[in-house]
Amino acid sequence: MHKGFTIVLKIGTSSLVDEVTREPLLSNMSLIVETAVKLRRAGHRIVLVSSGAIAVGLKRMGMAVKPKRLAQVQALAAIGQGRLIGLYDDLFRQFAQPIAQILITRNDIVDYTQFRNAQSTIESLLDMGVIPIVNENDTLSVAEIKFGDNDTLSAITAVMANADYLFLMTDVDCLYTDNPRTNPDAKPILCVGSMDELEVDTSSGGSDVGTGGMTTKLIAAELCMDSGVTAIIMKLSQPANVLPIVEYIQSISNAKATGELASQLAQLSLNKVPLHTRFIAEPRPINNKKFWLLHGLKTKGSLIIDQGAYKAIIPPNRAGLLPAGIIGVEGSFHESEPVKLMLGHRDPETGLWDKTKETLEFGRARVNYKAMEIQMIMGKHSWEIEGILGYHDSEYVAHRDNLAFPPSEVRAEAKAGV
Repeated sequence: MHKGFTIVLKIGTSSLVDEVTREPLLSNMSLIVETAVKLRRAGHRIVLVSSGAIAVGLKRMGMAVKPKRLAQVQALAAIGQGRLIGLYDDLFRQFAQPIAQILITRNDIVDYTQFRNAQSTIESLLDMGVIPIVNENDTLSVAEIKFGDNDTLSAITAVMANADYLFLMTDVDCLYTDNPRTNPDAKPILCVGSMDELEVDTSSGGSDVGTGGMTTKLIAAELCMDSGVTAIIMKLSQPANVLPIVEYIQSISNAKATGELASQLAQLSLNKVPLHTRFIAEPRPINNKKFWLLHGLKTKGSLIIDQGAYKAIIPPNRAGLLPAGIIGVEGSFHESEPVKLMLGHRDPETGLWDKTKETLEFGRARVNYKAMEIQMIMGKHSWEIEGILGYHDSEYVAHRDNLAFPPSEVRAEAKAGV
């Protein structure tokens, strides 16, 4: 039985390719490979999520600036991906470590069966002692099916791999209250228990060769927290620190780690552990299907529901969504497609959706009816559906098994007494 941890290492483009010369940073890549192999030999299962294909393609074609036309960018990704995986293979081969390439888009996991198949493939590779190297398939990806950045992809990969840890490797050693390069008073943030309480300035981020920044890393970290995966931000130039950080986290309790900053820094110093930021995983995480509903799919529209329906469908009640509680429909979508769930307000006089008041997104759903059909039956009783549509597919617009809510959102709204 596997006794080690499953660890996902996310490597950004700026960590692999020089921003000026576009040449591969072989020293960084070598350190990453050596660390991954050492972790494997220590009994851990390792997955790499690596950017860099487009940047490598730019260098190969002697282009100084990334083109604006999508087809050209996709062509560069096709050119660069082969060379990038070739570099990894050359380095891992020195340690007799087999690797595998996995290229995906959202379209590849649009069906839950496909999502599970991707999980099974990753699981089989890890069982075989292989290190999968995951990247978005930029050669085929378009805006509608892109993950947006590899920070988000790394969080989704961590969930698919049932990972214990996701290391978001970057060019700073941890998360700071402000940019430490421009503000000498910026303070490190070593432990995050709730995103709602986090106060940081991430306005300056991203690189000339990458798509991410600190903001996307925080989004990825929150996805992990909700799914029971511990996310860590650390400095890429010292990837060997992954193992002591994991050992340190295992040796302390959350209570000890969330004390005053001075106390946390003293703990790190005492244990000779480098600076890093740890995002504490939700103790009651959402399951894989709920995660897939929330983050694996791109929504096609929105359902605006009233407060009564909201209270009925969120935990702890967890009822299905009936047409009576729907007060608005936005977008064009078909049955079985994903939509956002928005909390709206009824006008006390007309009973209709009061569009002057703000709506709040709180979850996702896969619907049993088309947008046009939901517009026809919203506000009605379930027994009226067949008379209106001419058929009765389900009494629910969305079954409870096809509703998903981020734990943090549900907790925040419950506290607010909505």
